[in-house]
Amino acid sequence: MNTLTIAHLGALGYGLAAIGPGIGVGLVVSKTIESIARQPELASKLQVTMWLGIAFTEALALIGLATPFIFA
Repeated sequence: MNTLTIAHLGALGYGLAAIGPGIGVGLVVSKTIESIARQPELASKLQVTMWLGIAFTEALALIGLATPFIFA
């Protein structure tokens, strides 16, 4: 394999790795909005938990970004 092919595979791999965190962040935010709609008095606590969930989910995207560089 030449280096151009490896670079294309890395880009494809990261694109596929970004799908999971994208779906995960969407689910975290949608469930937080749903929970705030049900119990508005817990909005501040739910938002903190939402941001933590988003941060942990985005860590998966960063792992997906770093993986092609590690194995290339």
